[in-house]
Amino acid sequence: MTKKYSPATVDFETARNIGLKLTGVEEGTAYGLPALKVNGKLLACVAANRSAEPDSLVIRMDPDARTELLAGAPDVYYLTDHYVESDAVLVRLARVNPDVLRDLLGMAYKFVTGSTVNRSPRPKRQKLPPAGRP
Repeated sequence: MTKKYSPATVDFETARNIGLKLTGVEEGTAYGLPALKVNGKLLACVAANRSAEPDSLVIRMDPDARTELLAGAPDVYYLTDHYVESDAVLVRLARVNPDVLRDLLGMAYKFVTGSTVNRSPRPKRQKLPPAGRP
């Protein structure tokens, strides 16, 4: 069961704050509404089409990942006829938390740029010699 969150908890401002921490992501507009872009390509935006529910975010992603999200949580993720042919999913912001939104934007970043999200580098593991060798 998906936990519900109040609309005030997650909104485009939340998405903006998360998205701008990703390398190369900038604020912009799409169809006159707030959007996040990377290298000039749309990453996510406020849903502009009238078919979308209020307080929905359009997030670009791999079609296979979209299919999994739609099947796994149809109360959170959805499509309308207008978005079926696109490489995006609609997200009901009132039904996600910031951690989920961070993961979604990371998926979008990877899809749009073809690279992984830049996170703090993990320390490299020290290679230990095989047992019995110095």
